[in-house]
Amino acid sequence: MSCPRHPVTRRHALTAATGLVTGALLPPTATTRASAAPAASHALDAAAAASYTNPVIWQDFADLDVIRVGDTFYASASTMHYSPGAPVLRSYDLVNWEIAGHSVPVLDFGAKYDLNGARGYVRGIWASTLAYRPSNRTFYWLGQIDFARTYVYTATAAEGPWSRLTTIGTPYYDAGLLVDSDDTLYVAYGNTTIHVAQLSPDGRSQVRSQQVFSTPSSIGTLEGARFYKINGQYYIFLTRPANGQYILKSSSGPFGPYTVRQVLLDLRGPIPGGGVPHQGGLVRTQSGAWYYLAFVDAYPGGRMPALAPVTWTTDGWPVVQLVDGAWGTSYPNPAVPAPPRQVAPLTGVDTFDRTALGTRWEWNHNPDNTKWSAGNGLTLRTATVTHDLYGARNTLTHRIQGPTSTATVQLDHSGMRDGDRAGLALLRDSSAWIGLKRDGGTTRVVMVDGLTMDGNWNTTGTGTERASAPLPGGNRIWLRAAADIRPGSARPGTFSYSTDGTTFTRLGPVFSLGNDWRFFMGYRFALFNHATQALGGAVRVTRFDLSTP
Repeated sequence: MSCPRHPVTRRHALTAATGLVTGALLPPTATTRASAAPAASHALDAAAAASYTNPVIWQDFADLDVIRVGDTFYASASTMHYSPGAPVLRSYDLVNWEIAGHSVPVLDFGAKYDLNGARGYVRGIWASTLAYRPSNRTFYWLGQIDFARTYVYTATAAEGPWSRLTTIGTPYYDAGLLVDSDDTLYVAYGNTTIHVAQLSPDGRSQVRSQQVFSTPSSIGTLEGARFYKINGQYYIFLTRPANGQYILKSSSGPFGPYTVRQVLLDLRGPIPGGGVPHQGGLVRTQSGAWYYLAFVDAYPGGRMPALAPVTWTTDGWPVVQLVDGAWGTSYPNPAVPAPPRQVAPLTGVDTFDRTALGTRWEWNHNPDNTKWSAGNGLTLRTATVTHDLYGARNTLTHRIQGPTSTATVQLDHSGMRDGDRAGLALLRDSSAWIGLKRDGGTTRVVMVDGLTMDGNWNTTGTGTERASAPLPGGNRIWLRAAADIRPGSARPGTFSYSTDGTTFTRLGPVFSLGNDWRFFMGYRFALFNHATQALGGAVRVTRFDLSTP
């Protein structure tokens, strides 16, 4: 898991390094985005004649691992303290993605992930790895938690159900799992000092571990391992946070020795104001073409996936294909078979008409499952008595769509009790919200900002009410938050409300979204309901609509 731009206590400080970006130049291409699902009759060459734009997903999915199983591509990403964790993304063309499921159903790694006497902010699911084992037709997810141990989950379908296979005592930091051609499981991992571990045939334990590479001081820090075997050679793909990518190659087996080569450094990225694409994975299409799916630091929104084609030198080293000396904002579509269907959009309407939440949703820490339900809208019963939203359980989050998007919720507040606070937040370590306060038998609509955390993720501000309005009769209100998550400082978030779902009234000042990277995760829309006096109240969200201009 890389730290953008600045050193952090959990990382070695970045050392200065110079070097030229490697990569052949491609001519500029048209910027027209490919359709979500080309018609089945389109030929491969027709699909490839179109082009895609970067980022391929303008939502926060970082530390990507990407694989192909048959005609389907899958990717995994970091989710920190959000639950369920480790989303599995699915695509048929590497450009259009949906969320198939989550590899970690619940963060059962200690009470702090329940917001029970402690907090798991900026812990939990860091850079992890996803692999598929053909011999038993099983998906594997592997990741370390809290620098203490490694957890392995498996499933026979990407959608799940996923279950824990084992816990391994060695914490495989920033791991990459390789299923070798002889079915042996290997893990590459580490920060600066890179190791390779061999697992037992059943994947439940470690057989051996050996250091295979020590990063020269001239490079600095390397981490974020991805492990491959390509044409009989072993490769460990590593990131130099947060501006470079390197690769190790061995012709002598998984334990080396390895030689190193720079793949890219200080490469101009495809998002204006964003960072250098890095820390992703390599994947090959059915026709043998290679691609690199990386992420771009683009705060306040988070880290956005970007895709570029890769070629190989005659002596077996990858080369990212560039456009005008940069990671292209547009490339020809990958030549792949026509997808069997359209993928589910990452935006749109949710009416919570099923008892299970859709895969786009993740809770802030583990929820109290006795305090929410879905099926006829989403009912959130108060689960915590607190004045601190950061300490309140059952806050439900949704990624923000970039570069700008708006979330609108329809809320039935008839079940609120005195002291309850419910609404729609722009949630991060500096937050704001619009919602309802019920006190003394009266309910008001309010805008609150000044919710803050320090660098240890302790609350330093529980919020200041900046504007309010009386609530007319009726049990329904519509709340709206609009967010600009283009990289840069002072990006605006605004709030408004409606009593009829048609005419919206702005409430409160513009909220400046913070762009500090140290929280790692980007801003999210968040639905919440917590008590300040006593439990027992409830609200019902009957509609959530995420839209773009």
